[in-house]
Amino acid sequence: MVQSSRSLTTLAPYILDWLAHPIYDSYWKQWAVEEHYSDITVPALHTAAWYDIFQEGSLENYQGLKLHAANEEARRGQHLPVAIGGHSGSGRKIGDVDFGADAAFDEDDVTLAWYDYLFKGVKNQFAGKPVRIFVMGANKWRGEDDWPLKRARSTKYFLHSNSGANSLRGDGTLSLAASSAGETADHFTYDPAKPVPTTGGPLCCDARHLAPGPRDQRSVEAREDVLVYTTEPFSKDTEVTGNIGLDLYAKSTAVDTDFTAKLVDVWPSGFAQNVTEGILRTAFRNSQEKPELLNPGQVYELHLDLWSTSNVFLRGHRLRLEVSSSNFPRFDRNLNTGGNPSTGVEWTSATNSVLHDAEHSSALIVPIID
Repeated sequence: MVQSSRSLTTLAPYILDWLAHPIYDSYWKQWAVEEHYSDITVPALHTAAWYDIFQEGSLENYQGLKLHAANEEARRGQHLPVAIGGHSGSGRKIGDVDFGADAAFDEDDVTLAWYDYLFKGVKNQFAGKPVRIFVMGANKWRGEDDWPLKRARSTKYFLHSNSGANSLRGDGTLSLAASSAGETADHFTYDPAKPVPTTGGPLCCDARHLAPGPRDQRSVEAREDVLVYTTEPFSKDTEVTGNIGLDLYAKSTAVDTDFTAKLVDVWPSGFAQNVTEGILRTAFRNSQEKPELLNPGQVYELHLDLWSTSNVFLRGHRLRLEVSSSNFPRFDRNLNTGGNPSTGVEWTSATNSVLHDAEHSSALIVPIID
């Protein structure tokens, strides 16, 4: 441990600061862009990507500066291109998926074009719509007037099962029909010693050890500690563009635990493409500044932010939701004890439950573009 601390002090001393500040306190606020929107006086280019680890921050900064920048010129001067890979890669093939010839995105060229537009008055791509997104599935670029898209229709897909949604072998489904009174909860055991492994996703900077981007999730979905809910095949192409959320009614035998969620596009071949994902540490369900432990066995209404995407679920594809309690090592393991997971050495297993009856209508919330 001493040798490890010395290495951190030499190579990355800021990590020790991070470990010392597990809540959103003044240390984090001094660096947080969202705490300083009103200090920014210039237009900005927010380059984002669906499988980028900084995706949601880029989208939030675009929205925040459009509303709260220091002057009208800055507020009107925000631009947002959203590609596919970002730190997860560039080009037409990201992870296991080939997104076609139109997927190419040269960030250097885009940045130079931005400077030409901003400083030289060149009438290039930035003279048009302020938002430009790559729509996966359709595999085309599209200009938009703003983000999020105002024409998006918020749609709920409700969770269903007969208490057996565990793994691909289970009976979990998603549908537009509301939960019914007779449905029983799903349960799984989360053991911090055996966390669900990170498999692709919005990652950064070490593809050799942790492959990023869209990857086949079937190995993850084979686990009993992963709940799997799937729709029927779509009868027509269905576009989902915007922020994805999950309203989850859940309980735990632990005083603190995590809930994770993953949106998946299931191809007719069975290939399960991760689209976007999120996590909630239950102690921070109400505030990032004041953690509150759970009462074991009590049902809580939780909301998970799965970040954003733009993906067309093609005819014959299915939409899937995975729910679990770990995604390691992208996220540190919750030890279920209420202590600091980054420094704790003791842990316990937790039995975590997801409810989806008439009084506890757990639902995935997606923005549909008609």
